[in-house]
Amino acid sequence: MSYQSRLKQEYNERIVAALKEEFGYANVMQVPKLQKIIISRGVGAAVADKKLIDYAIEELTGISGQKAVATISKKDVAAFKLRKGMPIGAKVTLRGERMYEFLDRLVTIALPRVRDFQGVKASGFDGRGNYNLGVTEQIIFPEIDIDKVNKISGMDISFVTSAKTDKEAKSLLSELGLPFKKS
Repeated sequence: MSYQSRLKQEYNERIVAALKEEFGYANVMQVPKLQKIIISRGVGAAVADKKLIDYAIEELTGISGQKAVATISKKDVAAFKLRKGMPIGAKVTLRGERMYEFLDRLVTIALPRVRDFQGVKASGFDGRGNYNLGVTEQIIFPEIDIDKVNKISGMDISFVTSAKTDKEAKSLLSELGLPFKKS
């Protein structure tokens, strides 16, 4: 048997049944699932210093366990001294086992390290069953060595699900362990 992450195993064994019961799906294929997690980070100061992009890519690669890529500007913006084709950020898209491993680490290790953590906001849904979460400091991840960090910066984490509504997506992410604030 090939390796299967703890969270994916729990999804297949428990969460599918719980969601099927909660929403009354007739078929197992209707149950929403997590499709991908995108971790992105804008580096606006990279216009002046190209090395900042390399640091961002290195940190995202360490956090995700998968090589991150630079994002490139699509147009010129004279006010920011920005030219088309300049690198201005970094991103990585996780799918499959790596996605479940990252989510497991995020929920069990990284988020509890946030100071005065009460849960993630439930207002990050987009209306189509996807959720966006902003992290203000990259040092909450244990993969980041605090001594090597040149500047504390945040990142955006997007959870793309196959859910049709925000309610279904919130139930799925709650079952997967994402701690939402009690509102």
